[in-house]
This record gives sequence, structure tokens and C-alpha cells, in this order.
Amino acid sequence: MKEVLIIYYSQSGQLLDIVQNIASSLDSEKINITYYRIQPESDYEFPWKQEEFYDAFPESFLQIPCKLHPPKADILEKKYDLVILGYQVWYLTPSIPINSFLKSDFAKKILHKTPVVTVIACRNMWLMAQEKMKRLLISCNAQLVGNIALVDRHINHISVITIVHWMLGGKKTKYLGIFPKPGVSDEDINTSEKFGIPINKSLLINDYSNLQNDLLKLDAVKVKPLLIQTDIRGNVLFTKWANLIIKKGPSANPKRKKLLVLFKYYLLFAIWAIAPIVFIVFLATYIPRYSKIKRDKAYYSSVSLKNN
Repeated sequence: MKEVLIIYYSQSGQLLDIVQNIASSLDSEKINITYYRIQPESDYEFPWKQEEFYDAFPESFLQIPCKLHPPKADILEKKYDLVILGYQVWYLTPSIPINSFLKSDFAKKILHKTPVVTVIACRNMWLMAQEKMKRLLISCNAQLVGNIALVDRHINHISVITIVHWMLGGKKTKYLGIFPKPGVSDEDINTSEKFGIPINKSLLINDYSNLQNDLLKLDAVKVKPLLIQTDIRGNVLFTKWANLIIKKGPSANPKRKKLLVLFKYYLLFAIWAIAPIVFIVFLATYIPRYSKIKRDKAYYSSVSLKNN
């Protein structure tokens, strides 16, 4: 009997639906599945309050861990043949609960020399978050063998409006009755069980060498070239903001609150004013940069990690 552990942190339940659908394609007669929801000592409420949503930015981006309740003893004592790790992206970074888990001693015990398939559910930008995830898994001596990234397929500015409606309102409904539903589409969630088929095959033969290629054939990952540079540049700017804000101390500090208000307006300006300019520059330089764009797409679709 193969042992699979599904680790996840989901606020709305969307990510849990996805990993459960993937798991539904695993052979129940030959595979035993255990679920572990990461549990912060002080959990993050959903829907978010606006102030708390922005207050989570510096700790999230700087990957500062929070305190967690440890997994149950039976999870810690068992050796798993595969871990499926589902995570959200907060501020271009794996969410605080996921980051906190991966920096814990119990993560190092659970993941040591264990194959891992990551499953991402987010708005659109996940590339740099996955690069951070790769490094976190290496620190746990785990082996990343597959990645699935499901995103909101609507254009950037539409998804910004709908995700705010969902995150702050708590309901995955059509904003004003005219906008599309936020998040990963119902179709993508319902058909995510297809990804379990190649995972099942690799698990049973204990060979993951072709798993990511098999997942890519099922459209597990779609890298949008425009978002590569946007994500990289966003990380540069977020580094400056996060370091500036974190120096102001804890959440209750009035100076921190003032900076977070400025950050909020900067973020809105970047989305609505700077992003269209970046898109124009991208189109203007697409042909001369085509070879590099092609290499970047192949790399970010893979499970490898650059040395630099």
C-alpha cells in the first residue's frame, strides 16, 4: 500500500476542492491518502478585513513564519511515498501558513527524501512564488517532481476587481451580477481530477522522471510570457516596500499603518497605471527577446531550479 499525504492551507475551500479532485483519480485499493490542513495558532480569517489583508503583506513577502499547531503524531510518525502540497500565493510568495510549515522542524521530518507535487491556486502570478517554493523544498531535503498551477483565466484588470470582491466579501459570486466569477473556474476545478492519472501512474511504479512532462500534456501549467517580467519586477519593488514597512514594528504601530495605506495606493497605481505600460513595452520588445522568452517558458514550466 502506497502512502500519500496531502498537505494544504485553504481559506475559501477552493484549493481543498482541487486537491480532493486530483486525489479522486488515485487508486484507492493501492493507495492510502491522508489529509493535513496546516493550522496556524492564530488563524487568518476569511473573508479578510481590508486592514488585515494589507497588514499581512510584509510578513508574507519576507517569508517570516507564524506559529503553527503541530501535525498529529500519526502523521509525523509515518513515512510517505508522495506528498501533494497545495498552496495559495500571497503577495507573490507562498502563503504565510505554507511558508511557516516548510520552515518548521516537522516539515523537515515529513518531507525528508520524499517526492512532492505542488498544486497552486491563485489569481495569475505564481512564477516567483514557485521559485521560492523550490528553495523551501530543498531546505527540507524534499524532491519536487511535479507542479500544477490553476489560475483565474480572465484578463488582469477584470480578475483584480473580482478577487477583491471575493477576498473581502467572502462569496465566490459574480460582482454586480455582470462580472465573471472570481478565482479558478468551476470547469478547471471539476476537471482537475485528470492530473491524478499521471500522478497515480508515477506513484505506483515509483518513477517520477516523466511526471511533469505528462502533467504539461494535460495543461497543468501555462506560463504567460508577459507575467514573467511583471512578477520579477514586482518582487524587486515588493522587497523595498516590505523592508521599509517591517522596520516600523508590529501591526499596532501607527507608523506601520500609515505606510500600509501608502502601499495600498501604490499597489492600485501599479495595477491600473504601470501594468498597461509594461504590456506595451513587452509587445514592443517581443520579437528581439523571443528566444529568451521561449527558454523562460520552458524553465518555469519545469520542476528544475536555476543555480543562480
